[in-house]
Amino acid sequence: MVREEWRGLRDVQFTDKLKALTIPLGRWHKANFGDMDKKTLKFTEEIKKIDDMVGEGIYDGTLEARRRALVAYCEKRFGEKNNRIDALVINGRLIKNQARIKIAIRNFYKDLYHQEKSSMVGFRDGLVEMVSEEDALTLEMQPTTEEVREAIWDCESSKAHGSDGYNMNFIKKCWDEIGPEFTATVLDFFQSSRLPTDANLTWVALAPKFTGAKKIKDLRLISMVGNVCV
Repeated sequence: MVREEWRGLRDVQFTDKLKALTIPLGRWHKANFGDMDKKTLKFTEEIKKIDDMVGEGIYDGTLEARRRALVAYCEKRFGEKNNRIDALVINGRLIKNQARIKIAIRNFYKDLYHQEKSSMVGFRDGLVEMVSEEDALTLEMQPTTEEVREAIWDCESSKAHGSDGYNMNFIKKCWDEIGPEFTATVLDFFQSSRLPTDANLTWVALAPKFTGAKKIKDLRLISMVGNVCV
């Protein structure tokens, strides 16, 4: 299916081809895994109901056991974790208002990564040695097609999808079809120092460090970039 759709797009730009390919892939996924999506939604909603009950003070060992069983089943069968942030403990109170949650998260990381002004240190202040001419030439050499492929195969295949909707497993599995254009796009960057605008997107998201995380410090920042940027 990928081969036929990819070849049908012909001279379309590489990143635009990836976008266009999501449509037939979506139809294929729905046709083959439609029931799985319904089951995932059903179990996710039940997990949310349990979380709401816990937030209202209704809690016992049976509820916790049921939640653990639901999460474990979803992870095993569907590869999906309940990462949606529906509530957070802010200043000792459980908050479910999405606007307040967003403000609290933004302020938390703004303070965490805030840096006071400091004196500027230059490269000529003795902290960094100058590279040799030989090393400088090596750094400026263009990568080969083999090095591009090796870099792709060194990436973890099962990492979460990037902002372009694809993970490295897809790129590797379909390398015979999309590899030449993927490589050409990467090499073009080294020659022009520019990437297509839509390829240079980064999404920052929060993922719980463990099931049932309720505090901001229990969330982990993750950055999702397109596979071309990787």
